[in-house]
Amino acid sequence: MGLPGIDFPGVGCGLAILRGESLLLYRRLKAPEAGHWNIVGGKIDHMEAAIDAARREAEEETGLSFGALDYLCLSEQRIADDRQHWLSVIYAVREFSGEPRVMEPEKLPEFGWFPLDALPVPLSKFAMDAVKALRSGTPK
Repeated sequence: MGLPGIDFPGVGCGLAILRGESLLLYRRLKAPEAGHWNIVGGKIDHMEAAIDAARREAEEETGLSFGALDYLCLSEQRIADDRQHWLSVIYAVREFSGEPRVMEPEKLPEFGWFPLDALPVPLSKFAMDAVKALRSGTPK
């Protein structure tokens, strides 16, 4: 059958979580882009709506509960170093409850709130696309 993202393009989702002018980012331990700071997200399950997958993945990875999600952008990444190809639907949210935590230390061992004008490096390509869309004024 093969592995999504490796043997055929994978379909994923991401969520840009905003508090004021800061973005919540987690540092990845695994490919694609191990060691990079990224928005939360993951694979979309078969027959799962992308927006529902973004909410599910973000809740699993942060421990937060979310209000309404807004479509932000589409990010297609072909990451040659990891031999991975992903198409991700990215959403944004400002309404949430709780405090973020490390929920999956084997995948995402640390996090932080970063001002949009002072982002950490290296920054993942998915996060770069989300930030570009946020700076362009999306979502309203």
